[in-house]
Amino acid sequence: MRIWVINPNTTQAMTDTIAKCAATVAGPDVIVSGVTSEIGPESIESHYDEALSVPGVLRAVQRGEREGVDGYVIACFGDPGLDAAREVAAGPVIGIAEAAMQAASHLGTGFSIVTTLARTIGQSAHLTERYGMQRFCRGIHACEIPVLDLDTDPNARKVITEACREAIEADHSDAVVLGCAGMADMCGEISAELGVPVVDGVTAATLTVQSLLTMGLRTSKRGEYATPPVKRYLPGVAPAG
Repeated sequence: MRIWVINPNTTQAMTDTIAKCAATVAGPDVIVSGVTSEIGPESIESHYDEALSVPGVLRAVQRGEREGVDGYVIACFGDPGLDAAREVAAGPVIGIAEAAMQAASHLGTGFSIVTTLARTIGQSAHLTERYGMQRFCRGIHACEIPVLDLDTDPNARKVITEACREAIEADHSDAVVLGCAGMADMCGEISAELGVPVVDGVTAATLTVQSLLTMGLRTSKRGEYATPPVKRYLPGVAPAG
């Protein structure tokens, strides 16, 4: 079983962290590979960034299909290009926001999301609506650490831990969802310090893909997720097939 964990931004160091976290939960018969987008922004912190990241995600999925990959994780909390990737891929494609919220909903009656910059709060709120998580999500909070600083700022983990603590107290939540793939390696320590479940979407999504594949399930090709119709594209735009 082969699972690609796609980092929609172009920062290799973040891909390395994401892939390492995903591999820790994969089964013995699962090969997990981190894939860095070939085109797009170095980090995703706006609607503009997200829009420009989608072609890179789709290019990675197309390459994976040619190489026989079984399933994919989209490792950005905005879940960029999720629906389009499901049209292209034969196997399951799971976004980390979707997986993290679903997992957290099983662990308590309400969770808080702690993300990077405040400007991304609206996008997280939109995703709670899309995934039917409004009744579980009690609040969305920002730690105000830029994505690329998560790996370089020596105080990042401390700041994020305190943001999680404040979120739990303010929202009376039972769990925390970390709202960035770059936080993937922090959940264990934060959970131990705060005494509540802290969910990382990278591991949650990896196990979701693995579970679906183990059950022999693939993305339905009836209806909206059918392979896109063949048509001409302008130069520089890749066709779906």
